Amino acid sequence: MLITDETICAVSTAPGMGAIALIRLAGPRAIAIADEVYVSAHGRRLSDSKANTLHYGTLRHNGYDIDEVVMGVYRGPHSFTGEDIVEISCHGSTVIQQDILEALVEHGARMARPGEFTQRAFANGKMDLSQAEAVADLISSQSEAARKVALRQMKGGFSIELKALRDKLLQFASLIELELDFSEEDVEFADRSELINLLLTIEKEVDRLRNSFRLGNAIKNGMPVAIVGPTNAGKSTLLNALLNEQRAIVSDIHGTTRDTIEDTLNIGGMVFRFIDTAGIRHTSDTIEAMGIDRTFAMIEQASIVLLLLDATSTAEAVDAARRAVLKRTDPDAQTLITIFNKSDLTAVPPVEIENSVLMSAQNPDDIEKLKRRLLDCVDYKAVEAEETIVTNTRHYEALLKAGNAITNVMNGLTTGLSGELVSLDLHEVIDSLSDITGEITGQAVLNNIFSRFCIGK
Repeated sequence: MLITDETICAVSTAPGMGAIALIRLAGPRAIAIADEVYVSAHGRRLSDSKANTLHYGTLRHNGYDIDEVVMGVYRGPHSFTGEDIVEISCHGSTVIQQDILEALVEHGARMARPGEFTQRAFANGKMDLSQAEAVADLISSQSEAARKVALRQMKGGFSIELKALRDKLLQFASLIELELDFSEEDVEFADRSELINLLLTIEKEVDRLRNSFRLGNAIKNGMPVAIVGPTNAGKSTLLNALLNEQRAIVSDIHGTTRDTIEDTLNIGGMVFRFIDTAGIRHTSDTIEAMGIDRTFAMIEQASIVLLLLDATSTAEAVDAARRAVLKRTDPDAQTLITIFNKSDLTAVPPVEIENSVLMSAQNPDDIEKLKRRLLDCVDYKAVEAEETIVTNTRHYEALLKAGNAITNVMNGLTTGLSGELVSLDLHEVIDSLSDITGEITGQAVLNNIFSRFCIGK
């Protein structure tokens, strides 16, 4: 439990003016401080009220009325932070919000730090660290897929899976350590074959979670789609058509696009981050060459690569462009779609290529078909099936450590390594999984995580 005598306050709604604002007050004196500025319309004090109730009245400070408000009273430990909480719903004027905060501070509260309410919820055992991080992800979600994944994690789906794996490993670690106490008697409490089978199961699950990060990162930050190809193939025209706005300059002059141009689009509940790139060709122009280098860098970073080619090109030109792009793509981790553009000029592509599209970037129907094709590249089955998907870089790195430690344990068991050293590697696996849920995370890491939250959450 978090032991503190401080009561904190902050505006929990978005900054600025709105119809309604919500100010949150949490801590041991939350209800008492609220009572000092609240005048009930029915003459009732908040301290005499039941938990989970709403009360209408006026906030008054220094002899004048600030606003008519609705006060929500929540008593610990059955509250978001595990402490007493008062939530003040007032009118959304920034002046009113500031006056209320000043009144609360004068009566003994202090302004909350970023993420401090959620940090207190974590410290008081109301949620683990992965759930707390999911709160921030849910607030910042910009697509239906991101919302679903964050909400599932906030409800503890990820934590339950990790806890089950960790508990099984702890049982074996305890048995191996027990053997060390009886080392002179040459006894074996932990069945090595059973431990190996468990490690294989855990290794498979850790690999699945780790491999889900590419999708999870794309869901969280937008699926990166690189639009690449030779000059004048229509890349900027395609970007403008997808976004339905003139985002990139379109010209018949070769090498118009010198740098990457990025923008996002929500398609069917999934955010795609489109990146228009400089045309690939041999050039003596230093600036254009730098742009082409960035094109190759974007190819390597993208989840989907749209190779745009002029449908009237020769088979030799198509082959050269594909070879230049294929050198920098990973077929196991990326999807390459070859688009033969300018179908209004020819009804037949120069060559038949697997996973290719013949279309015109100026045809709205073709653009809609391409959008559906992009959605097919997303593993929506994992999202809809409510599988755990890793979206957090910190979690991904912890899973990498766990995977390496599992390998070390397996090697130790097969080579007859001493129980003491096997136990150390086994605890490395356990600690890596525990780090995700915050059971062994250091204070500096915690402070860094919660400092990224918005104030009031």
